[in-house]
Amino acid sequence: MSDVPLQTPFHSWHVAHEGRMVDFAGWDMPVQYTSIVQEHHAVRTGAGLFDISHMGRLVFSGPEADVFLDRLLTNDVASIEVGRVRYALVCDQSGGILDDVLVYRFQEDYLLVVNASNRLKILEWIETHQNGHDVTVTDRTIDWAMLAVQGPRAVELVGPLADVPVADLGYYRCASAIVMGHESRVSRTGYTGEDGVELMVPAEVGLEVWQRLMETGAAVGLVAAGLGCRDTLRLEAAMPLYGHELSEDIDPYTAGLAFAVKPDAAGFIGREAVLELRDQTSRRRRIGLRLEGRRIAREGAAVFSENRRVGEVTSGTFSPTLEESIAMAYVDEGVADEGTALAVDIRGHRVDATIVTLPFYKRA
Repeated sequence: MSDVPLQTPFHSWHVAHEGRMVDFAGWDMPVQYTSIVQEHHAVRTGAGLFDISHMGRLVFSGPEADVFLDRLLTNDVASIEVGRVRYALVCDQSGGILDDVLVYRFQEDYLLVVNASNRLKILEWIETHQNGHDVTVTDRTIDWAMLAVQGPRAVELVGPLADVPVADLGYYRCASAIVMGHESRVSRTGYTGEDGVELMVPAEVGLEVWQRLMETGAAVGLVAAGLGCRDTLRLEAAMPLYGHELSEDIDPYTAGLAFAVKPDAAGFIGREAVLELRDQTSRRRRIGLRLEGRRIAREGAAVFSENRRVGEVTSGTFSPTLEESIAMAYVDEGVADEGTALAVDIRGHRVDATIVTLPFYKRA
């Protein structure tokens, strides 16, 4: 893999509009344009436009596409109806999570969207286990641009660009569409806790679509939004992030993702180990913490019950919406109940914290 970061079709726009660029999973991506808080509030109250072209987009076609995906993923792929999207996990033989993904069912094929940091790993995993299945896997990550419009005004902004009734798409629904004259894919999905629409369009027209949205969205407060507020938004919504809440050392049940596991639907890789882990009588649990004051608990910060270390923080921030310090953590089961008083070590100083119900924020 080259040491030079990849660039999305929107890279020139980001640079021209003073996006602060960082290397993220091998891509040169904007972390913010103005301020993380300003972009965060824009998404909660109006709309934000995100470049998510760094996400991996893998197309599965052929007569055994569903059979192979049922072998690959923890959720039930064969039962997905055309036009629906389902959250799933890829596990290894020991039950650890290799990635969390979305699988889309279109009339002609299935689409798997994987995390940017895991794309090459998942492609290798697919190649290793593809033998004997009549399926063609095509990596469309470079061929397609992907952008997300998130916020309460998202649907009205995207609707005029597509030839399908975007407003009629339910949550976690998808459709093939013509967007600004080009064959594309549209879904009512997102990673912010708000309503939203994600578009996959040919890479060569991505910038044209982006600019049209920015022009038409100005009247309702649409702003370009970077990875910084994407993280604060997803944390408020308690959405796990691979490399923080999820890893090969974490199983689906410890992560609180039992809904994404259908052990009776198909014999997915790691099924036996996952079932053993499911039946454990004691495990750590992913919980939410509200901290006293404004100090932020960073990843890896130790969590204490009195003088006993009981866990560690996986993600933390000062919530722009709630105006309080919040964090997710893994803690021992015996101290994981809502309302339990704990403390978080922040640079040698213990800050009082209370376990609260996830998510921290839920839109009306």
